[in-house]
Amino acid sequence: MNTFGTRLKFTSFGESHGMAIGCVIDGMPAGVKFDEEFLQKELDKRKPGKNAFSTPRKESDRAQILSGVFEGFTTAAPIAIVIFNENAHSKDYENIKDLFRPAHADFTYFHKFGIRDYRGGGRSSARESAARVAAGAVAAMLLKEFEIEVQSGIFSVGAINSKLDSAEFDFDFAQKSEIFCLDPKLEEEFKQEILKAKKAKDSVGAGVYTRVKNAFAGLGEVLYDKLDSKLAHALMGINAVKAVEIGSGIKASQMKGSQNNDLMKDNVFLSNHSGGILGGISNGNLIETKTYFKPTPSIFLAQQTQNIAGENVLCELKGRHDPCVGVRGSVVATAMVRLVIADSLLLNASSKLKYLKKIYKLF
Repeated sequence: MNTFGTRLKFTSFGESHGMAIGCVIDGMPAGVKFDEEFLQKELDKRKPGKNAFSTPRKESDRAQILSGVFEGFTTAAPIAIVIFNENAHSKDYENIKDLFRPAHADFTYFHKFGIRDYRGGGRSSARESAARVAAGAVAAMLLKEFEIEVQSGIFSVGAINSKLDSAEFDFDFAQKSEIFCLDPKLEEEFKQEILKAKKAKDSVGAGVYTRVKNAFAGLGEVLYDKLDSKLAHALMGINAVKAVEIGSGIKASQMKGSQNNDLMKDNVFLSNHSGGILGGISNGNLIETKTYFKPTPSIFLAQQTQNIAGENVLCELKGRHDPCVGVRGSVVATAMVRLVIADSLLLNASSKLKYLKKIYKLF
């Protein structure tokens, strides 16, 4: 599927080495203040070639707004955004056009579609995630109207894991950090772990923490469209993500009910093991997720694989690749959570008769 969302939808288009990538966002209400500068800043966070901790591919990732905005506000028409590719080196992939790169989508795409765009992975490339970040930035403009904020950062790199409680994560520091590090005491250690893997022609994984502030109780649908299932769906759909936790996540399975239950007193939850979601619906607490990225599969070590004829061959990659895809992946995680929360917000607007009555009494 190339389309995501129920009420607030976006469809992404384009390939890693094609002319452009972009998205069309549908369902955004009219009258939302459109902040083009904010949109570009979000894309700049994800764009490649900024430092030693990402791919050296140089792309300006300048967003061009084609429709859906007039005099600084959304019009309720589809918002089309295009980002032209400027620095694709397709020749870097000539030597692997007939073989399957280990741990990539090459093998599965070929067997499903019978054709493969070998230039950087084509549609399966993480380059497509720039479109998600653009759509997520537009979703953030809607959330801002309700003072809802989504933030992400890195809490682990490889086997190095922050011992801080999530309440102690430093988001101000993460905004200034080259790798969006949430634990100031571990930033240098994280950086060295990434650079060590890069020097060894290898890569390393990472963990991303995301929180949603000021999400009021009542967001999310029951049973099959629970808020936590929608978040897991959105986050698991990001390239290289292999696991997602909500609240205490895996640790909850190691607790007793008396330890995991979030007790209440004076209309306040005394803990947040549920991650701000009960029965698939937000409870007014912080919504908290952890997303785990595998090591970037594009590494510069010779690896055993097969070609499309079924012959055993060696894969020796060229090109430009992230030593730790989770770093820029944290920006994509923010975007996808924004899209889920904004979609839930619009769905929630029609869940109660009294909301509709309030709306129509204004006219």
